[in-house]
Amino acid sequence: MNFDLESVSSDMLKIAAAFYLIKVLVRVFYANTIRATLLRVAPENRFMTPNQAWLVVIPFFNLYWNFQIAGRISDTLTNEFFDRKIAEEENPGRRTGMFFAWTSLLATVPFPPFIIITLSLLSVVYFINYWVKINNLRNLLVEHDRFRQEKQDEL
Repeated sequence: MNFDLESVSSDMLKIAAAFYLIKVLVRVFYANTIRATLLRVAPENRFMTPNQAWLVVIPFFNLYWNFQIAGRISDTLTNEFFDRKIAEEENPGRRTGMFFAWTSLLATVPFPPFIIITLSLLSVVYFINYWVKINNLRNLLVEHDRFRQEKQDEL
């Protein structure tokens, strides 16, 4: 199958550009969630700095960085929950994050189209699950901070 750029209509190029911009915007919001989660964690418990979350926005590099985020966020949250004495699963979010990272990576391999589509759909599902999981864990940290503040105010 030959791909000729001249045969692509301007409407198709506009749609592709819009799709790409939406994809980048979603990555920015995702990176902000990761960053906000890391800001809730004590610096000594972090395995990455909050600003390193923005590296996930870089195209192609994010295929590697997704693995780093899954591992480092999990280790970071494990340390923070241990210090705060919050009962939470060990390595929170690591499994879902790794599934997302692997399906994203494998979706870029030149497999037959039906496999690429399947892996891409799985990647989107795992991405949403991972993002929701990290956001819920961030909310848990926020609620714990609020609870500690209320206890201090009572004293």
